[in-house]
Amino acid sequence: MRIAIGADHAGYELKELVKHALDELRTPYKDFGTDSEDSVDYPDYAGRVASAVADGEFDRGILVCGTGIGMAMAANKVDGVRAAPVMDLETARLSREHNNANVLALGARVTPPERALDIVRLFLKTAFEGGRHERRLVKIAALEHQPQKDRT
Repeated sequence: MRIAIGADHAGYELKELVKHALDELRTPYKDFGTDSEDSVDYPDYAGRVASAVADGEFDRGILVCGTGIGMAMAANKVDGVRAAPVMDLETARLSREHNNANVLALGARVTPPERALDIVRLFLKTAFEGGRHERRLVKIAALEHQPQKDRT
């Protein structure tokens, strides 16, 4: 499994901790930035990571900002990305089992570092259940290509 990882300035420190955890797990990754706590715009990094996952270059992505919400919103604009803002182990597990989330969005300001690392580990090891959940993913994917006027 190959991981694409990125963060804005608020998530930089936690991103560095996540990279160390990935090293310990011997999980290959590419860091798409940012490289400091200097102010940057999170959509730039969300777009890079999400595109790399959607293109199949990476199996999953991890994004970190202040809350995880902005990163998830931006990443979900990329066709084929299912980014989940996760703050606890239960939603980490369900995001994979039920939603086949391929991008994890963490909030450095709202999730303690040790919990965030536990979330990453669980997100990476949890498989998609398939079954009844598969048809829902097909419907989500269809929304990406359906004109807005036809969504009612």
